[in-house]
Amino acid sequence: MENRVCKILGIKYPILQGGMTWVSEPKLASSVSNAGGLGTLAAGNVKGDFLLEEIREIRGLTDKPFAVNLILLSPNFNECLDVVIKEKVPVVTFGGGNSSPYISQLKKTNTIVVPLTNSVALAKRLERSGADAIIAEGQESGGHIGDTSTMPLIPQMVDAIKVPVIAAGGIGDGRGMAAAFALGAEGIQIGTALVVADESRAHPNYKNAILKATDRDTAVTGRSINKPVRALKNMLTLEFRKLESSNTDWREIENLAIGRLRKAVIEGDIIRGSVMMGEVAGLIKKGGSTKEIITRIVNEFNKTVEKLSTLHFEVE
Repeated sequence: MENRVCKILGIKYPILQGGMTWVSEPKLASSVSNAGGLGTLAAGNVKGDFLLEEIREIRGLTDKPFAVNLILLSPNFNECLDVVIKEKVPVVTFGGGNSSPYISQLKKTNTIVVPLTNSVALAKRLERSGADAIIAEGQESGGHIGDTSTMPLIPQMVDAIKVPVIAAGGIGDGRGMAAAFALGAEGIQIGTALVVADESRAHPNYKNAILKATDRDTAVTGRSINKPVRALKNMLTLEFRKLESSNTDWREIENLAIGRLRKAVIEGDIIRGSVMMGEVAGLIKKGGSTKEIITRIVNEFNKTVEKLSTLHFEVE
């Protein structure tokens, strides 16, 4: 499968791993890259020296391209940016705002820059600043989300910019990949489907919560403070909603979130931890190795496209 995303990133399949804090670490990311996709290290809020160790670790696990996901709102953003520049990381993805001021610095080291956004207007600005591709993420995704759904967002983004669009949010199998391509995307980014991979360090409780999820098992909290997050419905999301409905001070709402993702991913607390997952969790019923998951997605994509190619409607 050759397309612009594969050529730009130097990968076999146009499938990117989402930058999931506490989940996207060297073992999982390298397994994605080795399976033909683009593995991603999530910088999250880590310090620069820790990120440096992870970059060097992943380079010992794969000789394939990989990405580092930087969060603009991280208190350690600048030192992590310095690290990826000095290390000449192959690909950098951005989340959490407008990354256009930093793109030129990365381009000087021939780093491929792929920002993530939910806004067509911002995508245009990022393209003008030199972004090589744009990840367009719909609100169906897990974790921090925007306001627009994937299906209307992708074609609008494709029509507005010339660089490749990579679809994210609500994609967990080959049918979703085919749908994204039908809308004009040239690649996909997946997260929830890879949390359950054998190589993922997510706690078994976290993985099982995804595998057992149904179509109505996620909730969005944080809209009242303009920081919406999608996660599994549990005692934590109920507590968030109670605080939001009572007009609690935003700082108290934010404080409730501190440490909750780690509690879920590492400790396996799926009751009071933040079990971030996308709406697509209801489709994820099988784990396996990263290679098996990616192979299943690609095979199903090919079968779906082949099936659709037989359809033809006469127009009078």
